[in-house]
Amino acid sequence: MKPAGALVLLWAALLLISGGDCKICSAVHKDVTLFLTGTTEEYAQEVAQYRNEPVILENAKSLKECIDGKMTEDDKKNAVNVLNKIYASPLC
Repeated sequence: MKPAGALVLLWAALLLISGGDCKICSAVHKDVTLFLTGTTEEYAQEVAQYRNEPVILENAKSLKECIDGKMTEDDKKNAVNVLNKIYASPLC
């Protein structure tokens, strides 16, 4: 797995284990899944629900395009599979 993919997994895992609170899991699940498998516009619309500022949205689009350029479809599929295991954890 490339460094970008490892960073995404580390970020999601840290969010999930830091609180052990079910409320965060569904929000993180949707955001990360869109980040990995959605289009740039879908991800930007999701980010806009939280912060609808031009600079934030441009950064979200840039980050999404970077991930799309660096991770293969197999990398993304593997990342989603690992995240699904985390979401299924009793701590989540």
